[in-house]
Amino acid sequence: MNATAATAAPDRHAPVIEIRDLVKTFAAPGGRVRAVDGLDLTIGAGEVVAFLGPNGAGKTTTIDLLLGLARPDSGRVAVFGGDPADAIAAGRISAVMQSGGLLPDLTVADTVRMIATLHACPRPVPEVLSRAGIADIADRLVGKCSGGQQQRLRFALALLPDPDLIVLDEPTTGMDVEGRRDFWNAIRQDAGRGRTVVFATHYLDEADAYADRIVLVRAGRVIADGTAAQVKNLAAGRTVSATLPGADPAALLTLPGVEQVEQRGDRILVRATDSDIIARHLLTATAAVDLEISGRNLEDAFLALTAAAAGAR
Repeated sequence: MNATAATAAPDRHAPVIEIRDLVKTFAAPGGRVRAVDGLDLTIGAGEVVAFLGPNGAGKTTTIDLLLGLARPDSGRVAVFGGDPADAIAAGRISAVMQSGGLLPDLTVADTVRMIATLHACPRPVPEVLSRAGIADIADRLVGKCSGGQQQRLRFALALLPDPDLIVLDEPTTGMDVEGRRDFWNAIRQDAGRGRTVVFATHYLDEADAYADRIVLVRAGRVIADGTAAQVKNLAAGRTVSATLPGADPAALLTLPGVEQVEQRGDRILVRATDSDIIARHLLTATAAVDLEISGRNLEDAFLALTAAAAGAR
C-alpha cells in the first residue's frame, strides 16, 4: 500500500518531512531500475537541508515523490504528517524548480499578480517582490530578465502562499557567481524567519555555505547525514601540500596511507590517511618547503563517500 494515501488527519506534531523505506522504480532496457531504493529521511521544522548526490543518485525522483508529482512503488512519504498533495493544496509547501513556468511577455510584477489570484490568501505582491530581491525590476519583461532574476521570480511565486516548506531543485543552474550569491542570500534571509528549506544542488560550495544539514545520497539511499563538518569528518584523511620542484609523484604513492598525489607546477598535493608520515617524509627526506596540512573539504568528502558506497554495492 502506498504511504502517500491520505486517510487520516495530519499530525500537528509530525516532522515536516518523514520518508520511510521509499522505493521508486522505472522501466529501462534490461529490466526495471531502482531510482530510489529504501530511502529513509526525517526533516524537522526550521532546518535548511542540502540534498546532495551524483547524477542518477535519486535526488530529483525523491523530490518528485515529495511534491506528489510521482507515486512510490512502496514505502511512506509524508509532509506535515499527511499526503504531500494535501500540504500543497493548503499552501504549506512550495517549490522552485530548474526551469519552466514563466511567460516571457509578462512583466515580473504582472506574473506575481497573476499567480497570486490562484491562492486563497496570498502575501502582498510588493512584499514577496521585496523578499525575493526583485522589487527594482518589477516592471521588466520576464523575457528580458537574466537567469538569476528569473529564478528569484520563481522564488517570489513560491513565497505567495507563505509556505512552511520550500523545496528547491537545482535552483541556481546556469546562474553566474553573483547571481548565485544574491539568490542564496535571499533564500537564507527568508529561512531566518523559521521556514524549512530543502534544496538539491550540484554546487557543493552552496551546500557548505548555506545548509544547516547535508544529506548525501547514492543509488537511491542515504549514505551520510549531518552538518557539513560531520560529513567531512566521515571521510578520513588529510591533504599535505608543499613546494617541491622536481617531485616524484610515483615515489610518493608508495608511502604508507597515500591515496592520491597531484602535482600543480612546483606544488605537490598528497592525500593520505596519515598526514604525519607524509609531512615527516617531505621535511626530512626531500627539499620540500612551505608545507601545509589541511582537512578534507566537502568535495573531497563527497567523492570519497560516494566512491566507497559504490564499492560496497
